[in-house]
Amino acid sequence: MKFSKRIAATVIALPLMMGSMSAMAFGGKHHDGEGMHGGKGMMGKHLLRGVDLTDEQKAELKTLREQKREDMKASKGEFRTQMMADRQQMQALMLADNFDEAAVRALAEKMVDQQVERRVAMMKGQHEMMTILTPEQKVQVKENMDKMAERMQKRMEKRG
Repeated sequence: MKFSKRIAATVIALPLMMGSMSAMAFGGKHHDGEGMHGGKGMMGKHLLRGVDLTDEQKAELKTLREQKREDMKASKGEFRTQMMADRQQMQALMLADNFDEAAVRALAEKMVDQQVERRVAMMKGQHEMMTILTPEQKVQVKENMDKMAERMQKRMEKRG
């Protein structure tokens, strides 16, 4: 395959990939109708399974989740607008008479940077939630994460 065809294929695939990643980052739905994390926002029920939370901790976690949900709703329109502008720019580059590799690279890097910023914001929110837990509770969450990683590894091995 010629280099220009590979670049064109990449230009076509990139928005699809970024769109699906962005959709997941902004509350993509699973087949069960709940969000990515079992309907519990950034820290799913499965990670808190077996963790004995006080009423105060439950209230703090609920407040943080609601705050993050409101923040996400507020930025959703801006995010969609930016994503549509990026797609239009990508289409224009793809349909141009001459391939402008520098412009494609700049756009791709911009899109990746936006994804990184969304990921950092998500991790910041998760960290805020973890600060509510005691050291003992964090150990239990870590154990739950390890169990989840084992289950995912087994699924991947079955598929592989």
